[in-house]
Order: sequence, then structure tokens, then C-alpha cells
Amino acid sequence: MARHTDPDEARAVETLGAAVREARRRLGLSVQALSEKAGVSFGLVSQLERGMGNPSLQSIHRLAAALGVPAGQLLDEPVGELAVVTAAKRHVMPPAADIPLSAQATRELLTPRGESMLQLIRSTLPPGFSNEPHPFRHIGTETVTVESGVLIVAQGDRRVELNAGDTVTYGCSEAHWWANGYDGVTVVVGAVTPFER
Repeated sequence: MARHTDPDEARAVETLGAAVREARRRLGLSVQALSEKAGVSFGLVSQLERGMGNPSLQSIHRLAAALGVPAGQLLDEPVGELAVVTAAKRHVMPPAADIPLSAQATRELLTPRGESMLQLIRSTLPPGFSNEPHPFRHIGTETVTVESGVLIVAQGDRRVELNAGDTVTYGCSEAHWWANGYDGVTVVVGAVTPFER
């Protein structure tokens, strides 16, 4: 007997597939290149982009990491017209698995988790923090303002040092990294949109 397909499940797979396809195209990756980068099969990516299949949570996380986006951005439903995120309900973004916790920034999402057009993130960087060995590359444009401390931002071969009140804006599809240029904690607020400059 054929398995009945739940309409909500089918819509979720279609939404996920469309998000993966759009992000892949923005990064200029082929289906094959994405499958290799994510460590998943070509068939999984191909099926998913056509709104088919039933990918595992592990596969979704691998795809999100390869695309440089949070898995929640691929999975969450769009939010309504007016959405409030209270200080107590901020989502703390998960730390990277391969870096000691003491060397990582604490990243709080200030916008709703389902919002994919704009994300506002408050990052607290411990003394000595640098993600130069693990630069980011993802779709979109980012604007970062330093609340306190000193932030070093590098994009490709360009490097700037920002003090409290300074702001930088850059395209994210080129590899970029941050470092705390202060001997104490540095706090920054950054906005990210999936649209390139």
C-alpha cells in the first residue's frame, strides 16, 4: 500500500528545496559542487531541489554549513508582520563543534528565527578571539557596528580596524573573518541580508 504524503511535510520539503537551490545559485555552485562540499549525495541535492525526498537532519545541517547559512534559515517558516523578540527569548546560535568554547564568540539572534530576509546578531567576542583559521563565506551583505572594544574585519586581502561607534559593510560571498583587537571583551551588532551589494 502506498504511503500517504502529509501536505505539511510536502510543503516543508518544497520550501527547504527552494531555499537550498536559491542559496546554491547565489554562491555560483553546481549541484555536484554543493553535494561534494556538504558531503551528501548528488541525488539527495537534486531530489531536494525538486521538492522531493526526505533528507535527514544531519544532511540538512551539512547543506546549511556548506551554504554558509544557519539550518534554521532553511527550515523555519516565514514570520508575521510584527514579531517581538524579548531579551529573555533571544536565540543563542550554536557554537562551532571544532573550536574550544572559550575561544568562541557568543552570538545572539535579535530577529525572529524564521526571518530570512534580515538577521540582526549581537556578538560578544572574548579577549584573543579570532576566526581567521575558519573564515566565513556565505550569501548576502553584512553591516557591523562596534558597541564596545575594537574589531578587526578582514575580507579577502583587505583589513580594517573598527573602534566603538564605527561601522563596516561588506559582501559575504568573499571569505571574511573577525578578530578582537582589544584586550577585553568586544561587543558588536551586525545585520545580515541575503542580498548581495
